[in-house]
Amino acid sequence: MSTPVRRRQSPAVYRRRRLVLLVGVLLVIGLVWLLVAQPWRGNAAPMPATTPSASAPASTPDSATDSATDEPNDGANSDAVDPGTVDGVPTCTAQDVTVEALTDATSYAADQNPQLSIRLTNSSAADCTINVGTTGQSFTITSGNDTWWRSTDCQSEPSDTIVTLTAGQTVTSAAPITWDRTRSSVDTCQDANRVKAPGGGASYHLAVAIGGIAATSTAQFILN
Repeated sequence: MSTPVRRRQSPAVYRRRRLVLLVGVLLVIGLVWLLVAQPWRGNAAPMPATTPSASAPASTPDSATDSATDEPNDGANSDAVDPGTVDGVPTCTAQDVTVEALTDATSYAADQNPQLSIRLTNSSAADCTINVGTTGQSFTITSGNDTWWRSTDCQSEPSDTIVTLTAGQTVTSAAPITWDRTRSSVDTCQDANRVKAPGGGASYHLAVAIGGIAATSTAQFILN
């Protein structure tokens, strides 16, 4: 019997076998690396605590307190603005200023209208500032328990005027306000037929306030 002759494989077959072997080796190496390195555990692991270096020691509560108190503290900020002052001058208070209600007469004939003013005096030993504008002025006329007229009922376009009263200075409102002897209300400002205040010797009182400071007494007058 004759011995069969083996056919030599073509070069292409050898190349395919080498390629398959190489791929298999790479797969084994990859599996071994995954088992050893376990890279998927990196995202779930907590961050290690940071250890302070010798050149930057961690602050202790005591050292933190010391740092906070290293800055000088004289109880005031040199750049801060005192809300109770204007340009460094304190705002007038009721203890500094005396407010008075004034009328141009104490008795008025039937054809005369009272002229109302305010006088204020800085009775303190220091200058102070006050708002003397119409926003801070208030005139009220009463007779007994009945309030007849308020300057704020029909006030239009009020304004602010801040002035400095020097120590001992007295000022009076430049232009008096006229009371037309009628009853006021916010609903009758344009009403030409408002109720007239009785005359015939009826007594009335004027109370005033300015800059948040009210007069301690009223000015009495008579309407004839």
